[in-house]
Amino acid sequence: MNNHQSPIPKFSRLIKSVLDRVVALIVLLICCPIMLIVALVIYMRMGSPIFFTQERPGQDGRIFTIYKFRTMTNEQDEEGKLLSDEQRLTVFGQFLRKTSLDEVPQMWNVLKGDMSLIGPRPLLVQYLERYNSEQARRHEVLPGITGWAQVNGRCDIDWPDKFKLDVWYVDNWSLWLDLKILFLTIGQVLRQKDISQEGHVTGEEFLGNS
Repeated sequence: MNNHQSPIPKFSRLIKSVLDRVVALIVLLICCPIMLIVALVIYMRMGSPIFFTQERPGQDGRIFTIYKFRTMTNEQDEEGKLLSDEQRLTVFGQFLRKTSLDEVPQMWNVLKGDMSLIGPRPLLVQYLERYNSEQARRHEVLPGITGWAQVNGRCDIDWPDKFKLDVWYVDNWSLWLDLKILFLTIGQVLRQKDISQEGHVTGEEFLGNS
């Protein structure tokens, strides 16, 4: 994916970056005891690894490694293939997803500069070649832990609408919009709303626009 000039002014990007890192550091420090307890429970129930890691595309399609708490086992069928997500998701994993505690390790991604607190969610690498030119504009900014699409339906909206919301965020970014999304996200987490797509433990795969 070609590099594009970010639509966010340089000085605003600096402010956003500083605020991202300050908030991420504070969250990690405050949540450190909780993270240690979560890590211990995951290890006792599922063993290692404690973290789920996966390559994701960031700004301008640059690949980075995302970190989450592991919520699924590695159980396989008789042919050595992983069982479905529904079968591998543990009860504790469901709790982590409902409370969004599985997302907390992504604060490390924010500290590293791979992600922002607010922005389009980083999806799978294979989706890069499936976007049309307008949808690909979601990669003009850093991906976020939460975003405009997440507070407007999260997993309960289809892919085209989700990408339209992502691009709207890119075109209408402001610090006030980020603050609004942050508070709406907190409300969603407290209500445990729109955690997963109806009929799916994880989001339905984006297969392209054809």
